[in-house]
Amino acid sequence: MTTGPGRGRGDRARPEPAAPPTPGPATRPATGTPTGETRPGGSGQRRPTREELAAAADRTLPDVIAPGLDVLFVGINPGLWSAATGWHFARPGNRFWPALHRGGFTPRQLHPSEQDELPGYGLGITNMVARASARADELTAAELVEGAEILAGKVGRYRPRWVAVVGVTAYRIGFTRPKGGFGPQPEPLAGARLWVLPNPSGLNAHFTPATLGAAFAELRAAATG
Repeated sequence: MTTGPGRGRGDRARPEPAAPPTPGPATRPATGTPTGETRPGGSGQRRPTREELAAAADRTLPDVIAPGLDVLFVGINPGLWSAATGWHFARPGNRFWPALHRGGFTPRQLHPSEQDELPGYGLGITNMVARASARADELTAAELVEGAEILAGKVGRYRPRWVAVVGVTAYRIGFTRPKGGFGPQPEPLAGARLWVLPNPSGLNAHFTPATLGAAFAELRAAATG
C-alpha cells in the first residue's frame, strides 16, 4: 500500500498543534465543526447555511503542517465553505482530495474532515493568503505578494522537501513570475523545490478529474524520484 512519497507508515511525522488565530475585527477563528458535521468520514454531514457561509468571510484556518514534510500544498486562500467547517478544500465539487488520491499520494480518497491524517503521509496544507473569501479573485495582488513572503518564512521554519502551489495565477502574481507555468519551477523557495499545480476548484473547467490526477501524479513521481 502506498503511504506517500518517501515515507512509510512506521515513520510518520506527527503534526504540530497549531495555535488558534487571534480574533480581530476582520479575522475570526474557525472552529473545528461549527456546523454540526460528524468527523471523521463523509456521511451525514450538514451543509453550512447561507448565514454561516456569510459569517465565515475573513476567517482564517490553521495550517496542517509538521516539520520535514515531503510536500506542502499551498492553496490560494480558504473559501467560505472551508472557513465555515474548519477543513481545507472542503467545498463539494472541489477536486483537491480526489486528485490527491488519483495522484498516488494517499491510499484512499480522504474526506476533508480527515485532513489531520495528511502529515502521516508526509503531506501538509497551507494557503498563500490566510483570510477566507467567496472567490479567489477577491484577493488583491498586494495580498498575494505578501502571502508569498509569509510562505517563504514558513517554508524556512518547517523545511518541507517540496512546495506545491495549487493555482498558476496566484503563483504568477505572488511570486512576480508573469510567465510562470505548471510543473517544476527553476528557483527554490527557502531551500525547498517549488512546483505549480492546477487549481482544483470546480470552477476550473480547463482540467478534468483525470487530468488533475495526472498533474498530481507528476509531482508525486518527482517527489519520490
